[in-house]
Amino acid sequence: MSRYLLGFVLFLVSLSAIASAEDWPQWLGPDSASEWNAPGIKTSFGEGDLNIKWRVPCGPGYSGPAVADGKVYLFDYEVTEGTIENNPGRPIALKGNERVHCIDAASGKVLWTKGMPVDYYVSYPSGPRATPCVDGDHVYTLGAEGDLVCRSTSDGEIVWQVNFLKKFGIKTPIWGHSSSPLVIGDLVYVLVGGEGTAIVAFDKNTGEEAWRALNSNEPGYSAPIAMDLNGKKCVVAFYPSGVAVLDAKNGAEQWSKPSQPKYGMSIAVPRKMGEKMFVTGYGEAMMIDGVGSGDPKIIWKSNSPREALYCSNAPPYFADDVIYGCDIESSHFMAIDPATGDRLWENREVLVGPDAGRGDRHGTGFLVRHTPSGKYFLFNERGELLVCDLSREQFEILAQDKIIEPDGEAFGRDVVWTHPAFAEGCVFARNNSEIVCVELTE
Repeated sequence: MSRYLLGFVLFLVSLSAIASAEDWPQWLGPDSASEWNAPGIKTSFGEGDLNIKWRVPCGPGYSGPAVADGKVYLFDYEVTEGTIENNPGRPIALKGNERVHCIDAASGKVLWTKGMPVDYYVSYPSGPRATPCVDGDHVYTLGAEGDLVCRSTSDGEIVWQVNFLKKFGIKTPIWGHSSSPLVIGDLVYVLVGGEGTAIVAFDKNTGEEAWRALNSNEPGYSAPIAMDLNGKKCVVAFYPSGVAVLDAKNGAEQWSKPSQPKYGMSIAVPRKMGEKMFVTGYGEAMMIDGVGSGDPKIIWKSNSPREALYCSNAPPYFADDVIYGCDIESSHFMAIDPATGDRLWENREVLVGPDAGRGDRHGTGFLVRHTPSGKYFLFNERGELLVCDLSREQFEILAQDKIIEPDGEAFGRDVVWTHPAFAEGCVFARNNSEIVCVELTE
């Protein structure tokens, strides 16, 4: 009898492990890898074939949904005074509330909504940028004006909060704080900005500062990511002055390389493959080799608009022998050679559509690799979900369906600039007015 009981317990444990593997608890999913490991996912469908399981109204925002333990966490903005206007060079003043919604992933039932008043003075003021990070009983959010908040996942009550202006004297950058929180062990990490506080680690349970590191005259817009360095847990920070690898426990610098993207636009997270790391910002891209050593080398660096790949709000994906991503200037979805930075192929229409003009910049698409099939999901700024076959040699669309309306605006185009979450056999996508759950199980 005990043998059967043990087998049943192991079965339940395996189910729990599978469910956990399907979570999308933070920016770019598990390990910030932009990979979905769930089996039994459809990669073939036609227009109008995908089933929307549920849809829930929400406010505007660029923050992507996070999914953990059967719950969806959505971060938005409720405007109470003022009008949203998008001007890349001019901040807009708004009054309102930053809100976190907790939604049952299976049914779409809103379990709780909690907010706090936050006045905005940022460009593109449609709402928070950073994606929530769920860790155990807590969900962490960073608002556009620099409010780092830890809430209970059970009821949304605030456990602790830190305001960057009050604590560090850091003014909000023109496009708002955008550093999606990262949890490693007992600490939560965010890019703050300032002298000695470019990145700060906090105790995840109390909000007490654990350590601070690096100098930066502005915060930048990238998120920290985790990295193993010779068995040591580290955190990678890409900020307007460079990229650095730090000991996750104490912030001790392991190595760093200078980088100066235009306008402080260090946005896309660095991507690592083996001993190489690709770092890309507005107007500058570079490949670093030997990242597992204490003395890595830059093997190429480029600022030419006709070579390499310059990413902004959509991060690249580093495969074995190729890098895919969206170029900020040309709006092309492209592949480049990691060894040289040479462009292998490019396609503009898949991001901005056939009617876009030559001046339509910042074409955006979020790429996620489905590891069991080897295919890629591409969610473009027009609200379309595509399944693609990608390689050094080709870009082929295998399936395509529109799953949400692009109700935001950028450069005169209707866009949705929010990374979806892939979990629970579904894709969860949001725009400025709703979040939808789309079934993807076979």
